[in-house]
Amino acid sequence: MRRASLGPARGRAGMTAKFQDLDLGLVVRGHGRHYIVEDADGVRHVCHPRGKKSDCVVGDRVRWAPSGDEGVIEAVEPRGNLLFRQDEWKTKSFAANLDQLLVLVAVEPVFSESQLTRALIAAESAGIAARIALNKTDLPGAEAARERLRPYREMGLEVMEVALKADPAGSRALLEPWLQGKSSFVLGPSGTGKSTLINLLIPDAQAQVGDISQALNSGRHTTTTTQWYWVDGERHTALIDSPGFQEFGLRQIEPAQLPILMPDLRAHAGDCRFYNCTHQHEPGCGVIAALEAGRISASRYRIYGEILAELSSKRW
Repeated sequence: MRRASLGPARGRAGMTAKFQDLDLGLVVRGHGRHYIVEDADGVRHVCHPRGKKSDCVVGDRVRWAPSGDEGVIEAVEPRGNLLFRQDEWKTKSFAANLDQLLVLVAVEPVFSESQLTRALIAAESAGIAARIALNKTDLPGAEAARERLRPYREMGLEVMEVALKADPAGSRALLEPWLQGKSSFVLGPSGTGKSTLINLLIPDAQAQVGDISQALNSGRHTTTTTQWYWVDGERHTALIDSPGFQEFGLRQIEPAQLPILMPDLRAHAGDCRFYNCTHQHEPGCGVIAALEAGRISASRYRIYGEILAELSSKRW
């Protein structure tokens, strides 16, 4: 089984020779210019990047060297992927070198389908597999939530139903096989149960946070930074948690790419009369025909139009 922390470095051949002899470490948390780097033995070190630029993210494999009581990050190994969002003003990176994305939504509070769609588009763009977990299925509104997620099932996404508080054992049994041996990023708005999920699967989660906060000498940032957790003692399975957010910009995507990154639209875009069809008003549009035939949901098509308008109004 692959050792997720320091497994085969992706693109290591591209590293300059002067860094290849340095220790290889895993970034498990960062705040500002302070990073926690885990070495091959599982020991964690406070490290700082060389120079003024700070471009590490959680999940990065880095080459580092001891420097007094701390360490210096000399180079970042080439990334296999990077999950991020980008709005008009800034880019926010979530984590790198992920195996999969778990989008956690809930029956209550009612989830935003627009935010769900945007997260899935970002994962598709980055080449990261995704699944959806619907939490709180013991509540009365579960059937309505299932219906809202029906288009996602129909386009091939797996939707797992859990009740993390009402049925922790059953939820754990469902989630563990999918998570085993992989690095999974958990994304979801506040109130969906991310903390419950983390604490269910990782009994010593608070201890891991505490150890890192003590190393950084700052406990007040425990809920505002991305955090890497090991699920098992062998360090084969990891969950990566991140703070909630209100907006999910996709400015990194070209407008013409958008339907390609939405599987339900992609399935019909090849039927369009025009190669540069925007799927908004053109005659002979395969996507519009599929919409009218009920093969694409009205809500997904509406969200596509909203994101397309947003991307088409980019300011350069």
